[in-house]
Amino acid sequence: MNEAPRRIVYFNRMAHEDGRARLAATPGVTLKRLDWDAPEATNWPVLAAAHGYQISSARQELPACYRAAAPLLARCPALLAVSADGAGFDTVDLEACTRAGVIVVNQAGGNREAVAEHALAMMLCLSKRLIESDRALRRDRNWHRNDFLGNDLLGKTLGIIGLGQIGGRLAALCGLLEMRVVAYDPYLDDAQFAERGAAPVTLDALLAESDFVSVSCPLTEETANMIDARALARMKPGAYFITTARGGIHDEDALAAALGAGVIRGAGLDVWVHEPPALDHPLLAFDNVILSPHIAGVTEESRRQISLYAADQWAAIWRGARPERLLNPEAWPRFRARHAEAFR
Repeated sequence: MNEAPRRIVYFNRMAHEDGRARLAATPGVTLKRLDWDAPEATNWPVLAAAHGYQISSARQELPACYRAAAPLLARCPALLAVSADGAGFDTVDLEACTRAGVIVVNQAGGNREAVAEHALAMMLCLSKRLIESDRALRRDRNWHRNDFLGNDLLGKTLGIIGLGQIGGRLAALCGLLEMRVVAYDPYLDDAQFAERGAAPVTLDALLAESDFVSVSCPLTEETANMIDARALARMKPGAYFITTARGGIHDEDALAAALGAGVIRGAGLDVWVHEPPALDHPLLAFDNVILSPHIAGVTEESRRQISLYAADQWAAIWRGARPERLLNPEAWPRFRARHAEAFR
């Protein structure tokens, strides 16, 4: 007797065609693409019958009518699992899913090379003042090349907030440049710090000692607004602030004020509270700030890897096997019971 199909839905796109093909070829799985612009009356019946939801990792991509976790879960009684498209999972209400017996996974590590290289590229561009000199060269001739005196990374101190997959890879890359690497991550032990090539320090010490502060932690209640005016004031004079994590971890107004007052030397920003930021956003006015529209992890290689991670985790979930990147393990027992009931 054939088992009931495991129905997975996603809106508009999945990360890469290779993962989509692997998932579509998984026995017993049906994959349905939904359109954000389609009427709700078309999408809700499909969502309501879905067992799995592959959700975007970009907050502003999901239409407002589908964002609230409680209404979505209430209207999707068959839902067993949610898979975030990337490493970030703040598009998902983890607590609400846990209460409902819905497991949540992300694709941590799939984009670590892309994001770590992006952070390093921002560090190099800021230190060598490439963006400032490029803009000046395009605008006028009222400058001297000595106006763009830069610095080497060799011997400088990098402070990483969040020494996970991305932070650990950035530490390794900067170690090759003979930088001193320190990190703040309260969830790692000394052996893990040593394995990832960073010395453990407090957040205050990291801010005070680092020539570059790079944020690589997830956005949670604990990290929201972590880099506020007080934190920026504790940074080393002449230091740079880099973030490839999530908007909302740093206070954008406080950062603009710190840059305007010369408290720090510059910044590299890939993430924003509202993406993309408004054209009149104060941080867009600084030549010593490098901007990108949340694209640090957007490379051909990372998109493919993330899609394959997702496909393999979905295959494990439908087998009843615990997925590798489970974010709410406390939901696992209830998920197992619901899974067994749905697919006897």
